[in-house]
Amino acid sequence: MTVLTELGPDFTVPPELSAPAPAEARGRARDGVRMLVGRRERDTVEHHRFTDLPDVLRPGDLLVVNNSATIPAALPGRLPDGTPVALHLSSAQPDQRGAFLVELRRVVPGRAAEYYPPEDSPARPGLRIGLPAGGAAELTTPFTARLWYAELDLPAALLPYLSLHGRAIRYGYVDRDWPMEAYQTAFASIPGSSEMPSAARPFTTEVVARLAGRGVLLAPITLHTGVASPEAHEAPYAERFHVPAATARLVGHVRAGGGRVIAVGTTAVRALESAADPDGTVHEADGWTELVITPERGVRAVDGLLTGWHEPRASHLQLLAAVAGLPLLARCYREAVRSRYLWHEFGDVNLLLPA
Repeated sequence: MTVLTELGPDFTVPPELSAPAPAEARGRARDGVRMLVGRRERDTVEHHRFTDLPDVLRPGDLLVVNNSATIPAALPGRLPDGTPVALHLSSAQPDQRGAFLVELRRVVPGRAAEYYPPEDSPARPGLRIGLPAGGAAELTTPFTARLWYAELDLPAALLPYLSLHGRAIRYGYVDRDWPMEAYQTAFASIPGSSEMPSAARPFTTEVVARLAGRGVLLAPITLHTGVASPEAHEAPYAERFHVPAATARLVGHVRAGGGRVIAVGTTAVRALESAADPDGTVHEADGWTELVITPERGVRAVDGLLTGWHEPRASHLQLLAAVAGLPLLARCYREAVRSRYLWHEFGDVNLLLPA
């Protein structure tokens, strides 16, 4: 189940629609990206700039934002025979079983590290990968064909070590290594995401101030994103999250008053839905979520979604379809390709509203 079922089996996103750099490096302000607004009940799409967001939303609406900060989760490594590899770390802390998930990627001079197809990957149980400053990672067991559990042996605590030796995870469509500041959102305050919760990237203090003046509320959740290799299209795996009590109460208050709860990013949807009862009541929650949101499961606490543009085979599209419905989602994607919207973390955004 993806947008492909509505657009046909050959639907692809042209490579030139992948944003190669932050908006600021392309001559625009951070909040100057484009925003396609899709309205489910009207079955309409509208073209906007992100700076229009306060005017598009209604007084009394609630934006739920992810305050997770991006960590420099890509480390240079070497195999026992000296072959250079990249090690992408999926979390700033071990998971429920006390281990880290990692992805090995092939190093190609002058380009971003590339995906190892399972049949070509050197990953195997017991493989020890040398890391900077005498550190090491030893693979133990596979989690998927791409991800492996690993034990880390580092000369310092993980976050300080990453700040010295790591860099932001980058994929081939991004033209160079950008500084970590390019991968932080206006709400980033709790380090832990391996990849940027990018739906919130266009927010600036000016936009936030205008939202407040308009009577639009904001509330935080925390969900630390794992490694989401664009080549594998795997279902989401367990991620650490926290829904504060104040946010849970505000969600209930807004919905009781007829306002809309609009998640900023699929991470905010996953956190809220993981903390929601079947009737949509959200409670304080803290832990790991393995929830996979599909159209069949639906959403209970979320009315709308601000999100980036996803690959046609991305598992995230099931979540988007649960919020917007497949017909509107397909219409948005057709229009985005026709109107040359930009994809990925530095690209444009899609606001999906019920009406």
